[in-house]
Amino acid sequence: MSKTSSPFPVSTVKVSPRGATRLKDGHVWVYRSDIVSANGVAPGSLVTLADHRGQILGTALYSSSSQIAIRLISREPVADLPALLRQRIAEAIAYREPLIRDTNAYRVIFSEADFLPGLIVDRYNDILSMQILTQAMDAEIVRATLISELTERLHPASIVERVDPRVRQLEDLPPRASGLVQGEKSSTVFAMNGVQFHFDALEGQKTGAFLDQRENYAAAAQYAHGEALDVFCYHGGFALHLAPRCSHVTGVDSSRLALEVTDQNAALNRAQLHDKDKEIEWIEANAFDLLKDYASSGQRYDTIVLDPPAFAKSKRDLDAALRGYKELNLRALKMLRPGGILVTCSCSYHVSQLDFLEMLADAARDAHRVVRLVEVRGQSKDHPVLLNIPETAYLKCVVANVSQ
Repeated sequence: MSKTSSPFPVSTVKVSPRGATRLKDGHVWVYRSDIVSANGVAPGSLVTLADHRGQILGTALYSSSSQIAIRLISREPVADLPALLRQRIAEAIAYREPLIRDTNAYRVIFSEADFLPGLIVDRYNDILSMQILTQAMDAEIVRATLISELTERLHPASIVERVDPRVRQLEDLPPRASGLVQGEKSSTVFAMNGVQFHFDALEGQKTGAFLDQRENYAAAAQYAHGEALDVFCYHGGFALHLAPRCSHVTGVDSSRLALEVTDQNAALNRAQLHDKDKEIEWIEANAFDLLKDYASSGQRYDTIVLDPPAFAKSKRDLDAALRGYKELNLRALKMLRPGGILVTCSCSYHVSQLDFLEMLADAARDAHRVVRLVEVRGQSKDHPVLLNIPETAYLKCVVANVSQ
């Protein structure tokens, strides 16, 4: 059992003028430093929100431990939270119906971007993978509502909860293991853009795969040619999309377990390759060391993909992150043949698109290469971006043509 209380309005939380202005400007977060009073408010409660003068600002979910103390869930009073949750789930599903193409794997609910702060739900064919990130969403009445409504509307074979122990610790929630919360099936095969992938709901990163790159996988495949190198390939998302267009593909990752899954995914797609004997090579290596060695030895490619993990977990990491991105991109630019394609990504929210493009420009200047932007992309449409909540926009993907 969660130690959070039933999330019904029992208290009013007052926020500072700065916090009120932030909400009035369209954001939904209030930081703990902008809480004026929250006396007696239980962890995970649904609260009425007011400014320092008592003007009502809406209804919010309260966290007693997170620095994000308030997450606005409605600008109106909420009399029935379960009913609101059911409505928001229905709206999230309806929003995606005209957007989802060529896949049975996509994000169903994207936290604040779907007005369900603290909840992530991904669909992988007939399995739903769920992450709960806040005290309020962990309350038993909320959990029961979420599972019931997702089951009724999407009819999954199973629902799996993926737990991030660090998040639960930050939210002062009791430990909970990842596992099935409904059904018995924990593995399946899903497809993106005609490429198939194995999925084990209890293994891998995040909820299981990087669905936010799905549209970027397809975009990269449009331009890929010749010999290709996919760095930080994980389960082969980019590499397997490039393979039908390229003469040879090499995927690099530091995780042997990830590469074992990648090899299984390659076998799953062998029939889709135009040349059944086409070689796809997987290398277990540190990306920085490998690129340094390859660049020094004169290794050359026609297409290079860089899709590293987030280098900037906070603002404090920004300078170090940009140095890391520049090193990777500088070496990749030196390794591309004239007319080559660079697909370079960042999933660090704290690295803005402008920061990322300036880094790439610096790397191009130092590599003495001419870079023409073909596409500047973001996350897939099932990961919606709210204009007044910049944190919902985090993924950058640049497709570039590189010449002398």
